[in-house]
Amino acid sequence: MEIQQFYYDNKIVKKFLYATLFWGVIGMTAGLYLAYLFLFPTMTDGISWLSFGRIRPLHTNAVIFAFVGNAIFAGSYYSIQRLLKARMYSNFLSNFNFWGWQLIIVAAAITLPLGITTSKEYAELEWPIDIAIALVWVAWGANMIGTLVRRRQRHIYVAIWFYLATFVAVALLHIFNSFELPISLTSMKSYSVYAGVQDALVQWWYGHNAVAFFLTTPFLGLMYYFIPKAANRPVYSYRLSIIHFWSLIFIYMWAGPHHLLYTSLPDWAQNLGVVFSVMLIAPSWGGMINGLLTLRGAWDKVRIDPVLKFLVVAITGYGMATFEGPTLALKNVNAIAHFTDWIIAHVHVGALAWNGFLTFGMIYYLVPKMWKTQLYSVKLANFHFWIGTLGIILYAIPLYIAGFTQASMWKQFAPDGSLLYGNFLETVNAIIPMYVMRAIGGTLYLTGAVFAVYNVIQTIRQGQKVEDELAQAPALAPISKGRLAGETWHHWLERKPIQMTIWATIAVAIGGAVQIIPTILVKSNVPTITSVKPYTPLELEGRDLYIREGCVGCHSQMIRPFRSEVERYGENSKAGEFVYDHPFLWGSKRTGPDLHREGGKFNDNWHFNHMEDPRSTSPGSIMPAYPWLITNELDASDIQAKMETMVTLGVPYTEKDIKNAHTSMEVQAKQIVENLRNDPKFVEEYENSRKKAEKRKEDFIPMEKREIIALIAYLQRLGTDIKTDNSSK
Repeated sequence: MEIQQFYYDNKIVKKFLYATLFWGVIGMTAGLYLAYLFLFPTMTDGISWLSFGRIRPLHTNAVIFAFVGNAIFAGSYYSIQRLLKARMYSNFLSNFNFWGWQLIIVAAAITLPLGITTSKEYAELEWPIDIAIALVWVAWGANMIGTLVRRRQRHIYVAIWFYLATFVAVALLHIFNSFELPISLTSMKSYSVYAGVQDALVQWWYGHNAVAFFLTTPFLGLMYYFIPKAANRPVYSYRLSIIHFWSLIFIYMWAGPHHLLYTSLPDWAQNLGVVFSVMLIAPSWGGMINGLLTLRGAWDKVRIDPVLKFLVVAITGYGMATFEGPTLALKNVNAIAHFTDWIIAHVHVGALAWNGFLTFGMIYYLVPKMWKTQLYSVKLANFHFWIGTLGIILYAIPLYIAGFTQASMWKQFAPDGSLLYGNFLETVNAIIPMYVMRAIGGTLYLTGAVFAVYNVIQTIRQGQKVEDELAQAPALAPISKGRLAGETWHHWLERKPIQMTIWATIAVAIGGAVQIIPTILVKSNVPTITSVKPYTPLELEGRDLYIREGCVGCHSQMIRPFRSEVERYGENSKAGEFVYDHPFLWGSKRTGPDLHREGGKFNDNWHFNHMEDPRSTSPGSIMPAYPWLITNELDASDIQAKMETMVTLGVPYTEKDIKNAHTSMEVQAKQIVENLRNDPKFVEEYENSRKKAEKRKEDFIPMEKREIIALIAYLQRLGTDIKTDNSSK
């Protein structure tokens, strides 16, 4: 038997490890900054690129795609080579994957604080960056499949099954959710090709499965590799791993609609999401049990080995999150939890425990191995474990309490039938102590991460620089293409990477196709309402400002058919009201009240003052101020291109509408300014600012040309297409 020598590429793994730690600290710092903004909302008043709405998507993208994404690549590049007994197929693809991914992250770090966003959860990056993501992702997949083809290990180990499923599923999700039409090839602005209900379904098919196939399946692959390695024990059950893999990747794709229960999504799609979400408990817990039982007989080692400590808590966090997720998909539970901080707690149990701790455990295992040394300080790693665990507890438990508090207060009625807590801010003020605890927990978790960076740096400094690691393995001998005597179907499939990839693609594609295609093609799923008209040009610009400032991160636009919500916000939302919404803006969290029936509730002066200083109209508000909207000139140079793009997407603007767009904007803006002049304080401040500009010989921007006017136009339009009574709400 021929023994071949070759070299593992450690350079690419090290690059991704460095990036994981760097972006991890950046992403967690951004999250901690947001946690403190809840406590000190005026902390960065006047700095647009540091506002909550712009930094929130930066935080989620940095943690998910920068921290977790780089960890996936680091762990997969290390394990793929060793499981297949082969160097990665292409050094060029490896480096293209690394540098392309880092450039995408930098692009996100620049564009999101500037307000360049699609507003879609976990998919906020605009169309040129989406194209780059697809190219870099394909490079990783091609590199992995190329390595599979020239492997020296016949059967493909379970970890690689999960990597393959991750590759094909994320590619499908990203491509179909990112169908958007730019207003021009020179503009970063685009609109989703889907509208309203369809956009919501596609987004949460993507959003739920981004959690499934970016934050779960690749980490299960890492779990199946690093737990047996760290514990020096085989995986508990091969059969359980087969059941775990195929059932998980098939069922997950059906569960997205549980994010849209009691919304305007058709009931059949909601119910389908509930059924498959509940079914997810079985494969998820099968994987957790397989991981934990792999450690049987190694519990003495767990007590002293920080790597195993991190991995055990990671698997436990995975088990907790994957039990809680299906529970939250039950309609009676979802009615309580949705839009509350309970969901934030749930998400962070998965992120901090499952993704974060598994990543840190992997790093503590890999760094000494790759630098041929011992971990600089086991005590420091253990300190990181305990302070991180305490951080998770102090982060999550207060938010669970906050979620229950919100749900309880929002739904309570007084004996006379009125809302007991009619003022939304009563709930906000009640949960501030929980936000304090959340910030403390986040501080502890970040502190642990900083200690991890120090420990890793010191370990590297005392180690050796081994970039190409010598290895040897027997060459792969030819074998029959058909099944061998006594060979099971799955054992045969494990030596057929192309066939396995095809079957995995079929498994992940079925669920999305069954839900999405009928919703888009069958018109009865979204009944039309004749009174619903397209946004005026000024309202369309205002909507884009709403998107730019990330208002959807704190405000929903979806009133569910509950007595408490109808009484508080107005008539429940109808599917046909959103047919011209590209993208949809239903939201997923109510830090502030729902805005779907906002139009007509308050006069224009209230909105103006609220954006300039939220506490002037709403004492106790934790909303940041938006003074730049008051002073910035509205750039409406692209309005006709925006309307033409909307026409392409099916919005019925006429040629006359587009031709007269600027005139229409002027007329509507002047009416809003005229309304604002009802407030003597506004007139006085406006005239004073005009006189100061003349004195300084500066260009003065007339009020009707400022951004705030467009935003007011949009807010006053919300929910007014159907006849409702907002006067008493």
